[in-house]
Amino acid sequence: MLLLMLFAFVAGAGTAITPCVLPVLPALLSASAVGGRRRPLGIVLGLGATFTIAIVALAQLVKGVGLASGAARTLAIVVLIGFGIVLLSPDLAARVQAPLSRLARFGPKTRGDGFWSGVGVGGALGFVCAPCAGPILAAVTSVSASGGASAKIVAVALAYAAGLCAVLFLYALGGRKVIDRVRRSARGHVVERTLGAVLIVTGVAMAANVDVRFEEALAKSGNLPAFLVDPTRSLENSSAVQKRLTSLRPGSRFAVRQSQVTASTTAATAAGVAIPGVPTPALAKLGLAPEFTGTEDWFNTPGNRPLTLAALHGHVVLVDFWTYTCINCLRTLPYLKGLYAIYHPYGLEVVGVETPEFTFEQEASNVRQAIAADGLRYPVVQDNNYGTWNAYQNQYWPAEYLIDATGQVRHTQFGEGDYKQGEAAVRQLLYDAGARRLPPPTSAHAVVPSAQLATPETYLDPARSQGFASPLQAGVHDYRAPSSLQQGEFALQGHWSIDKQSATPVAPGAAIQAGFQAANVYLVLTSQGNVPRQARVLLDGRPISPARAGTDVTGATVTVRGQRLYSLVSLPGVEQHLLTVELPPGVSAYDFTFG
Repeated sequence: MLLLMLFAFVAGAGTAITPCVLPVLPALLSASAVGGRRRPLGIVLGLGATFTIAIVALAQLVKGVGLASGAARTLAIVVLIGFGIVLLSPDLAARVQAPLSRLARFGPKTRGDGFWSGVGVGGALGFVCAPCAGPILAAVTSVSASGGASAKIVAVALAYAAGLCAVLFLYALGGRKVIDRVRRSARGHVVERTLGAVLIVTGVAMAANVDVRFEEALAKSGNLPAFLVDPTRSLENSSAVQKRLTSLRPGSRFAVRQSQVTASTTAATAAGVAIPGVPTPALAKLGLAPEFTGTEDWFNTPGNRPLTLAALHGHVVLVDFWTYTCINCLRTLPYLKGLYAIYHPYGLEVVGVETPEFTFEQEASNVRQAIAADGLRYPVVQDNNYGTWNAYQNQYWPAEYLIDATGQVRHTQFGEGDYKQGEAAVRQLLYDAGARRLPPPTSAHAVVPSAQLATPETYLDPARSQGFASPLQAGVHDYRAPSSLQQGEFALQGHWSIDKQSATPVAPGAAIQAGFQAANVYLVLTSQGNVPRQARVLLDGRPISPARAGTDVTGATVTVRGQRLYSLVSLPGVEQHLLTVELPPGVSAYDFTFG
């Protein structure tokens, strides 16, 4: 844990030298240049405190949509403008500072004039400081959003904030020294009034989101060196950091208990229950299954009314955590549909818990469309707020929890594979619940990824992208693809807008290139306003042929309408190729997967 905190401190310090913090620097330097010697300390302490609140507590409230926004950002802008107005009038500044100075006995004792007002201004800056989220910061916000703030999360967030604030403190001290020299040659309160004007302009600019556009324009004005754009990328993507980040979220208690079970596999108690040649898993009681909680819309239930595990008492229930753009989840659907079709008449209920990975997956209409497209007949519920996900302490898509007729979790399965063992467990629990003369095992087969698969999944956002020839940067940037790509390497070409979840072209001529080794290629795409837009698909520089095109491609063109995963390439076997997807403005790309 201490090593992860050290990594977080270094990552925070590295972030402070990137263009991401430029929008808050004018306010930081202006506020630090007035008042007593301790004001810069107050500013960075206030900034660190509210920044930590933003990435931990507020992430829980907004479910990981981003750092502080809405009311918190508005309040911060009001504070900045208000402090700027105060600096414009020395008499008003004295009146405001008088009550705050009485708090000095609780703070630093030496030349502490302005410390507490500095804390206030720094607190406001903490709510509008939104640095580019690398893996460590992304892990803190996402885990906070789905599981709340644990002691480990708070410790890592504080370490990150400390690293960020340490460098910002050096900026503040350096800026103060420079402005002090200017002040000696200036008359009256010219410097204070100038700094006040800077604060007001900064606040107004942030209210108009000019800070975001300024950061984008600065970044795209030239190809900045990698050590400035993302100085800690190699550190944060290292196996040492990634391994420790997985410890931030506690494992499911059911999975932990299952891993501790050492008993031999359960023997079938009657002929026709066991699957020949398939060992039935050990089915120890792993704990009482949580109720479905914090859910939204239900589908495929009578009147679309909610189900409860209490009402399903006496049934064997398979709870499947999935999301409709996850290729790993989609590959398991034939298996789940087969189980439901065969065993539902004998007492099996399958419940799909759709827990979104992307914001657009929260839309009920999109989920309804996906259920129809995938042919799901079993009940599905939206878990937008991760209520049921957290109740099970789940960490994976897909994840299955098998519950017996008394409400006890008896078996867990994460990811793909072991389908026959899962079916054997279902058959045994159905028999234990009183089902007799079970039918033969299902003939349905899940889609199995190729054993030769060598190209890993990658996202088109800065925090989770892997394998890109040029690192993805938040904001609007020009990208140039290299002349050739290696297997497992990706590149953008053209003018793109990158946010925390996706990449969107902002001008014609934009393309994504991927050097891949796989039989199938999928890409999650959305079209703004669900307006049909067409994208071209090329294989090795030529329009993809019908024999090699995925199911969503016609005439080397994919029409993007809904917000879902699109099948772009379907080869007879695993092959190596260069894929180019030319996207028009208005279409956003989220996630590449291969099979």
